[in-house]
Amino acid sequence: MDPFKEIVRCPWCGTDETYVKYHDQEWGVPVVDDQTMFTFLLLETFQAGLSWITILRKKENFARAFANFNPKQIAAFGHAEVEILLQDEGIIRNRQKIEATINNAKRTLEVTKEFGSFCNYWWQWVDFKPINNKMGIVEDYVATLPFRGK
Repeated sequence: MDPFKEIVRCPWCGTDETYVKYHDQEWGVPVVDDQTMFTFLLLETFQAGLSWITILRKKENFARAFANFNPKQIAAFGHAEVEILLQDEGIIRNRQKIEATINNAKRTLEVTKEFGSFCNYWWQWVDFKPINNKMGIVEDYVATLPFRGK
């Protein structure tokens, strides 16, 4: 990172050190490493229904609990490991999310075998190039409810 370049941060990260670090070093950075891509898949699985900052604050715990985000090791988890994880206060103790993570690890290995890498699978959908929507100010990002018809 250029020490003389002013960092412009999105207001959503506020001043929380964990969020600021994530914003400056990871958010919006294209992922081309299979390990990093799987790590995000695992963390996003646990994030469902929770805030992202909650997951970021537990990232080290997730790494410890889930074999440092190694899909090959996680794919081998069985009933005993699930039961141990359900007792781990450092992670989100949700059986469906734990089982989904084990299943995702298995599917990741299949995709990697078929496409040569996990990232190749994901990047093919955007012709291996990041999409920059070049949105303006935060107010341009308006959350709306989906159209449900009449």
